[in-house]
Amino acid sequence: MEHAVLGAGAIGGLVGTAVASLGEGVTVLVRPERLPGYPANLSLERPSGAVTAPAKVATTLSNSVDVLWIATKTYQLKTALQAVQSLPRYIVPLLNGVDHVEVLRGHFGRDRVLPATIAVEAEKIAPGRFVQRSPFVNLNLAASGEQVLGAIVARLRDLEFTCRFIQNEQTLLWSKLCFLGPFALVTSASGMNKGEIYADAGWKRKLISAMAEACGVAQASGAEVDAAQIQTIYDGLLSGIRSSMQKDLAAGRQLELDAIGAPIVRGGERYGIDVSTTDALIAVIRAKAAG
Repeated sequence: MEHAVLGAGAIGGLVGTAVASLGEGVTVLVRPERLPGYPANLSLERPSGAVTAPAKVATTLSNSVDVLWIATKTYQLKTALQAVQSLPRYIVPLLNGVDHVEVLRGHFGRDRVLPATIAVEAEKIAPGRFVQRSPFVNLNLAASGEQVLGAIVARLRDLEFTCRFIQNEQTLLWSKLCFLGPFALVTSASGMNKGEIYADAGWKRKLISAMAEACGVAQASGAEVDAAQIQTIYDGLLSGIRSSMQKDLAAGRQLELDAIGAPIVRGGERYGIDVSTTDALIAVIRAKAAG
């Protein structure tokens, strides 16, 4: 199969390198100023060892591909889509939040978009060079994509990816947001890593409260999520783990607050659910970003 990756940051680079290492054709889409000198081989440092694989690089996607993986930041999506000048057979978005799925279906057509989520701590250290920090890569995909993606997913499992196909799209999308949203908000507002949050009773209480709020909105939205299961995942995280939003805030980069926090707040208003902890965390982060 032929694949393209839109969004050649940490997540796109990790997925692109992994897929290319399986012998699949991969084209990485980059901004024009990044094209000169972009390496012909992608490399990914993983806890289990390094992976290197060849990939094409281009500024626009002018030929049709089987799968377009989208891993941009949510606020970059509209601009980034201008680089896609052909119609992929299928689109697999790995963005944070829930709102992007309908945006992409409006752009490409409903049946072409196969929602997915990924949970991993990764970084881009240079063009074409990526590092997987966490010991896990959890890739969940909508069950509607199993016929198309089943074979490639089976091979990603050989690379120690944990992959599942999930029938309910709301469960797929909200399960990640209920985990990621509270963790991103609390780490960013506190400036602490997971271990430091757990050592501080007040911040840990805010984490669990924000997670309960997100789960309440998710359940009202038709998702099947288990707050106790998410807390168990938090409990098992490495002490030093930080969120991407926390790193972006520290570096002065634009934040994905609208994608990660706003769906929870909007859902609270829609369904009459108290999301005051989430609201307060967002206010703290906005003040930090402005300052």
